[in-house]
Amino acid sequence: MKAEEILAGALVTEFDPGTASDRAFRESAALPPGGDDAAVRSVDRAAALLVALGDADGAASVTDLSHALDLHKSTVSRLLSTLERRGLVEQDRESGHFRLGVGIIRLAQSAERTLDIRTIAQSELEALAKATHETVSLEVFDGVGAAVAICQIDGPNLTPMPDITGRPVAMHAIAAGKVLLASLPERTVLSIARRGLVQYTPRTITDPRALLEELALVRRRGYAVATGEWDERLSAAAVPVCDARGTVIATVVVWGASSRVTAVSLPHLISAARDAARGISKKLGWSGAAQRRTGIVPVLKEDDDDEREREVSDDELAS
Repeated sequence: MKAEEILAGALVTEFDPGTASDRAFRESAALPPGGDDAAVRSVDRAAALLVALGDADGAASVTDLSHALDLHKSTVSRLLSTLERRGLVEQDRESGHFRLGVGIIRLAQSAERTLDIRTIAQSELEALAKATHETVSLEVFDGVGAAVAICQIDGPNLTPMPDITGRPVAMHAIAAGKVLLASLPERTVLSIARRGLVQYTPRTITDPRALLEELALVRRRGYAVATGEWDERLSAAAVPVCDARGTVIATVVVWGASSRVTAVSLPHLISAARDAARGISKKLGWSGAAQRRTGIVPVLKEDDDDEREREVSDDELAS
């Protein structure tokens, strides 16, 4: 028997097919009278309840959930009891509040094992390349000391960009690397820096203290910029991608010829990359509520737009 059928069968008793609202539901869903619509309605309510618990700050009471879902408290109680038997929620015996159970963790781990971030990100990256007319890439930390592009899509620009897919690149010299470094513990950053910060161009950051200051700025802004620091001909903007836990696992990068990626175009590129990263993160289960202690999240507050434009102009490219 399928999981949804088990859940529906367990929950169907809380649904009264004779009420006016439930008859309206049958009509709107074009379902025949009987058990099928009751099962669908019950599963939908149970799913909404799990989502509400996931969005709650730690735990929620029956009353809180009743108000959030606009359901009667007795209905919420029956749903919670059924989900608790399945291990999907659990109750704090002292407060009486409910939270997600260990069964959800097992389901989440199973889902994570089947996720292919490149496939998930593909449509967002293609749209980003089309919107910006620049090359875009999805890059990850290689676990040692470099950033690696796992996907690259060329935009309809006039200047061909090199294919860097699978090529390890020093993180201190590129926008993607700065985002990834900013998400790591400081001791890890210093360990990488002690191996040597190679100077690729006059703009490359080679002083560990200056690098830490740059990473602090990246955390505060929520994005990174590199203008000719790895290759004087190339400039880029990068924003983080988060998983369901709010942990930075990758970065979306828009990059191109320094003659095009300028103080004028950077704000637009950052905004577009931010939207793409947010879309990918949501597909990975990120709700926007979880924020890692580093402060990096894949979306900036809307009221930061003016500040972002000022910082790009003043800090990176004023010279």
